[in-house]
Amino acid sequence: MRVLFDKHQLPSQESALKGRDQAVEVPAEHFVNGHAIQAPFPGELEVIYLGMGCFWGAERLFWQQEGIWTTAVGYAGGYTPNPTYEEVCSGSTGHAEVVMVAYDPKVISLVALLKLFWESHDPTQGMQQGNDRGTQYRSVIYTTSEEQKESAVESLAQYQVALSDGHKGSITTDIVEAPVFYYAEAYHQQYLAKNPEGYCGLGGTGICLPPSLQR
Repeated sequence: MRVLFDKHQLPSQESALKGRDQAVEVPAEHFVNGHAIQAPFPGELEVIYLGMGCFWGAERLFWQQEGIWTTAVGYAGGYTPNPTYEEVCSGSTGHAEVVMVAYDPKVISLVALLKLFWESHDPTQGMQQGNDRGTQYRSVIYTTSEEQKESAVESLAQYQVALSDGHKGSITTDIVEAPVFYYAEAYHQQYLAKNPEGYCGLGGTGICLPPSLQR
């Protein structure tokens, strides 16, 4: 019997699709800058995973920044191993669409990345982003170090103050240690570089991160 999922409610581990052992094949190189999109990366780099709605526009936002060594899009935060795009969009995996960002902290700070994150989408919308509706579009920060987590939590608190002052809603962004990241299919990688007229759903609240955090 086919199970129908509410795309605005995360599935349980028991009800999520079982997935598969085989990972998808992805390009060896970033379409824009030619760097590898899979580890190992140069030792000075740090990695963070950010979900802010449709991953096409979000990935472009980050690869355009100085200090970003590579980016890739994929799925994380759910239960289904090696999901397909169609499975993620069905709401049956629990995964969010996320961007893997490998950056040089000597060139671009974590605070600068978080500023881009908060200001470039609406983190108060729960299981949607603009007209994109479903659990895969939720706002998330998946960290790979305690420093990242502490900075992300601090920036959330400060941004919430700014949003409240601007009569906006409450932030729904999840901030947790990075789970397993599953690369999306090859055609999704650097999608807007390959399809410049493609869809980009990024849209912020118009509220800036307080200057006290922009150090």
